[in-house]
Amino acid sequence: MTKLFVFTFTLAVFGVFAQQNPLSTSLKFKEVIDQIERNYVDPVDTKKLTETAIVALLEKLDPHSTYIPAEEAQEAQSQINGSFVGIGIRFQIVKDTLMVVATIPGGPSEKLGIQAGDQIVEVDGISIAGVGLKNNEVRSKLMGEMGSKVQVKVLRKKSNALNFNIKRDKIPIFSVDAFYMIDKENGYIKLNSFSRSTVEEVQAALKSLKKQGMKNLIFDLQGNGGGLLDAARGVADEFIAGDKLLVYSIGRSQPRSDLTADRKGLWEKGGLIVLTDEYTASASEIVSGAIQDWDRGLIVGRRTFGKGLVQRPTPLSDGSELRITIARYYTPTGRFIQKPYQDVETYRKDLTQRYLNGEFQHADSIKLPDSLKFYTKVKNRMVYGGGGIMPDVFVALDTSDVTDFYSSLIRGGHVNSYSLDFVNNNREMLKKTYPDINKFIKDFTMDQVRMDDFFAYVLKEDPKLTLDEEAYKVSGHAIRTRLKSNIAQDLFGYSESYQIFNDLNEVVQKATLLFKDKSYKSFDLED
Repeated sequence: MTKLFVFTFTLAVFGVFAQQNPLSTSLKFKEVIDQIERNYVDPVDTKKLTETAIVALLEKLDPHSTYIPAEEAQEAQSQINGSFVGIGIRFQIVKDTLMVVATIPGGPSEKLGIQAGDQIVEVDGISIAGVGLKNNEVRSKLMGEMGSKVQVKVLRKKSNALNFNIKRDKIPIFSVDAFYMIDKENGYIKLNSFSRSTVEEVQAALKSLKKQGMKNLIFDLQGNGGGLLDAARGVADEFIAGDKLLVYSIGRSQPRSDLTADRKGLWEKGGLIVLTDEYTASASEIVSGAIQDWDRGLIVGRRTFGKGLVQRPTPLSDGSELRITIARYYTPTGRFIQKPYQDVETYRKDLTQRYLNGEFQHADSIKLPDSLKFYTKVKNRMVYGGGGIMPDVFVALDTSDVTDFYSSLIRGGHVNSYSLDFVNNNREMLKKTYPDINKFIKDFTMDQVRMDDFFAYVLKEDPKLTLDEEAYKVSGHAIRTRLKSNIAQDLFGYSESYQIFNDLNEVVQKATLLFKDKSYKSFDLED
């Protein structure tokens, strides 16, 4: 009886102690993993199991709190930092061969004489031709530690095999894809992300366009998924005068933080249109929201993605990275533009649902409650919060020239591979005939002879993809424009190709028209 009493008393005391000192979450998780390692019926990869658990845990928070494995963290940081360590080439894998599309100006490959059209067939004495090479494998072989060396063997037309010993160096990742003058008055800048170098890149583009006489600017944020909050503040500061509020954020453990314009920007006066679409997100929405709230310019296009959450990156001990949401951000009028996220699966399908609801074709398909109405700071125009930035001028998604035949040509990579092949086989002639992009735009055409050559190339690559005459009548202009744009990219560069490709971009065309027919002025904005 005494032993039983002591045992019962001990259990009771332990129960009270356990309630007062519950097992720590981290210790509990470790115990579970230890039990699996020791006793589970089959061998397990505990590293993979742990990472799966972390991902599942974060999905219970919000869609933008994420875990980045160690092998992916370096590339993710490269996008934020605006640079990586490598040999400095743009490449494409064509017919299982690594082809140099272009060398990065000032990079180690350009300095050693590697040229566009070169085929890299060996890396450090190991053949990489005909082995089913993938893009991520190319990066792992050519990227590395700063100052380290890599040996490559190159095949070049009219030359024997060439060997290069390349010293890896810091290579810039540009966030400004393109900038140019559309005509004598209207300039264009395409921004793909917000990194540490973004503000300087935008400033350089603005200076160049101003020297060329720019009076109006089209600032293209279509497809821009965001990036650094401070870079968004810096870009917005180029357009908004004074010490105005640009964005503020608040979190449970983060007091309110106001980011304001604090210097004189390069384009505080003059026409401004910002282009957006359903993939414009995060930092892009901060810039769009500030410009709209202060009536500085027009937002043209389609409703943006709707991400109003701020993440803080935290490196972990094994080189992986945790990015958890620490705050919500608000536009100057107080708009919170994060779309609802009841569950991850519904959130991921949001853009598909928008398309099915007809939102991409008709502005009146977007239903927002009156509780989300706000009014701009200067002109008292009505704007909306909740679920992204609503454009001032809606532009429907134009799919009138998209056919299954056209989609098959794009998805199959035939436009890209033919363009590169065409340039490599005719580079000297093309450079001599078209010494600059202006001459190329004016005189180069995808005439019938060239189109016949293209379709013969496609048929050889994919015998099932025969020419669909009816589909070509519908998609012909788009196919020819894509080909010409890609050839310009391989011949001159990425920026130059946009001058041709934007002929297919209905949002760019609408913005240009708003400036040309003076209807932009009817909005009476602060320019």
